[in-house]
Formats: sequence, C-alpha cells, structure tokens
Amino acid sequence: MKTPAPPTRSLEALRQMTPARVGLGRSGASMPTDALLAFTLDHARARDAVHAALDAQQLAAELAGLGLQVSEVCSQARNRRDYLRRPDLGRMLDPDSRRVLEKQGGSANEVAIVIGDGLSPAAVNVHAVELVRHLAPRLTEAGIPCGHVVVASGARVALGDEIGAVLGARMVVMLIGERPGLSAPDSLGAYLTFAPRIGLTDEKRNCVSNIHGAGLSHDEAAFKIAWLVREGIARQVTGVALKDESGTALIAARPID
Repeated sequence: MKTPAPPTRSLEALRQMTPARVGLGRSGASMPTDALLAFTLDHARARDAVHAALDAQQLAAELAGLGLQVSEVCSQARNRRDYLRRPDLGRMLDPDSRRVLEKQGGSANEVAIVIGDGLSPAAVNVHAVELVRHLAPRLTEAGIPCGHVVVASGARVALGDEIGAVLGARMVVMLIGERPGLSAPDSLGAYLTFAPRIGLTDEKRNCVSNIHGAGLSHDEAAFKIAWLVREGIARQVTGVALKDESGTALIAARPID
C-alpha cells in the first residue's frame, strides 16, 4: 500500500509559525525591499538593546514593592564601552559593592536572586520584575524563602557566583539580558548555580532561556526555575548533573478533563 504524501504547507503558513526569516522571496538576484528594510530595522533594534541603559533604581523600587530586600551593586566595568570590550571586568564585583554585600553576609539564606543587565538591558527592564513576581510565590510554596535580590550593573553571568558566595547563598539565580537576536532583542535568561563561588564554569549551571513575549512566558519560566531551584538544593547539584525534568512535573500537575 502506497504511503500517502505528507500535507504541504505554503510559505505564508510557515512564516506564521515562526519569527525566523523564511520564504523571503527575491527581486532579481537580491531580496525584496520589504525584507531588506525589515532586516535593517531588526538589526537596529538589536543594537539599541545592547546599548540601552539599565534602570536600576526603578527595578529596585519595584522589587522592594514586592516585599523583597534589594541591594544595588556594580561590576568593575565602569561603562558600557568597558563592559563590551572587557568581559572579565563584568565578572568581578566593584570593591565598594563587595564591601556593601559583605556587611549583609548570610542574609541570602537558601537563594539569592541577582538581576544583571547583560547584553540586553532592555530585556531586564521589561521582564525581570514580572518574572520575580511569578517566581517568588513558587519558591515560598516550596519552602524556599526568597528574601534578597541584587540588581547588578555591568554584569556578566559569572558575577552571580561572587555575589552568591559573599551573601552565603546555597543557590544563586542570575536573571540577565541575553545577546539580542534579529527576532528577539528583549530576551531574558536565567542561570542557576548551586554552591556559587568564584571560578566556576558553565557546566555547573542550568539555564532557562528565551523568556520574552514571543518565547517562554513569565509563569512558564517561573515554574521551570522554581523546579530547578528546589531539585538543585535537594540534590546539591546544578549544571550537567541536573537534568531539567520540570516538563514532566508540569504535565502531572495539570487536571485531567
């Protein structure tokens, strides 16, 4: 018996399923003007996201409004130019900031949440507070108090290791702006590290990425992060040793119709 051919989809239907650039067409040997202009606009948005200013004071005020203890710190990158040219400076706390956190040592309890500008401060300005608003209650339900949030300017992912170590946290959750893409200039990522300390490398971390309007929602991301925090603390590992099985837990939690 002949196997029926799979159904075909038009390019227009495919374009509706993805923000990726597919089926752009052509005009002679070049792409159409509309496609070229759209590419140029998205490229400009990505560049703007990289150079956007982190609104640290507004973030701190909104987080404090959630009943959280908030500190503001900065890395050794003095400006955006240094940050982009010297990634190493974004991984180390400014000495004054370190002294501020040392006075609060031990206040993080189980988890410290760090919010860093990363390569898309625009993503942090838009999504960070809403993600914490969804995440904090889930951590509380799991018996993991979320009492301390640090807003870090000029931050790379590894800056969270030093912050978590200074605060005495068992786990650090680093929320940071991801490198902008041509379809998502405001994507937020979350990096989780158990027993944070200076010198850790990326295989020790779990990552929940693509948190933005057309990607992972705040609530979905909060569910995944809370699951990883709970399991990471229980098993005392993160990274390659901790597989994300939150999807199985989410299916099990859904009511049966």
